[in-house]
Amino acid sequence: MKLSAFVKSALATSIATSVLASQAIYADTVRLRMHTFYGTEVDEMAEDLRERVEQASDGSIRIQFFRGGELVDSDQFVEAVARGSIDLAHGVGSYWPGTVGIGTIEGGLPGAWVNVEEARDIFANQGLDELVAEAYEEQGVKLIGRGFGSDYGLVTREPVNSLEDLQDMRIRATSSIATVLEKFDIPTAFIPGEELYVALSTGVIDGAVYGGPIEYEQLRINEVAGYYTDINLLNPGWTENAFINPTTWEQMSEEQQEILTAEVDQYLLDVHNWLEEGNQRLIDEGELFEFSTLPEEDSRRLAEASLPIWKEEAERSERNAKAVDILIENAKAQGRLSE
Repeated sequence: MKLSAFVKSALATSIATSVLASQAIYADTVRLRMHTFYGTEVDEMAEDLRERVEQASDGSIRIQFFRGGELVDSDQFVEAVARGSIDLAHGVGSYWPGTVGIGTIEGGLPGAWVNVEEARDIFANQGLDELVAEAYEEQGVKLIGRGFGSDYGLVTREPVNSLEDLQDMRIRATSSIATVLEKFDIPTAFIPGEELYVALSTGVIDGAVYGGPIEYEQLRINEVAGYYTDINLLNPGWTENAFINPTTWEQMSEEQQEILTAEVDQYLLDVHNWLEEGNQRLIDEGELFEFSTLPEEDSRRLAEASLPIWKEEAERSERNAKAVDILIENAKAQGRLSE
């Protein structure tokens, strides 16, 4: 039986349409190179993120995950995402205050908050994240997620009983903490997390303010620096973020954007929970480090020395001034500052 010209034409059209549809589906597959500042310690959470995103998107979003230092240095994430060397970054604003002017405030000014609930409220409900997003947009990246760290203690090769003990040591610290320490004539240096082990083992630095016990354990820092001191300056000691290349973002469908945002938020929460639970476990066990707390008087001196940093940051730009106003009003509402 011969097919009519009409049927042949319809069949050809149907086949062509099917081919085009399959090509469209293939073209809509998004492959993201995601870079974190963490090392192998977040591998399990990264794998969970990959699997959730792929499943929720029916395979249309694929993530290739890179650890700290594998493609670019952690303090270069903003530039790398903006130029498309990587598509998505998981970092900390205090790593690049020279690039994103609000980065030090975003990362966490000493005394800005005292628990994660307060920090979340400041960012989400008091307008800080809106200001931060504007600053990142000006640098060619889009902010899509906010995470929170945990304990932020000092690890050293020698015991620390006072601030004076630190004056003969060189301490790794990000900009805001470094500014405070330098007011007490304590030498500081910035070193990416992935380089801490070598820097401590070779004596390039004598200590570091980087995170809590669980992070130091994952980096094996306890092998080269066995003393952990709580300095009581900020908790959580830093905030984390996720930002993406705008061109990559705009090429995604609205549904893909929603999936990616939701799953990145879950990933950031997983990292926070891992930090909190791990830190508490190691502190309770008391075996990884010799744990101590800076004397109350020294912690008070650090807190007082931190206040001028707020003013200095506020003077850097109109946006920074608005951000610091948010922190001041919150501190007043919490009773930590007088009216």
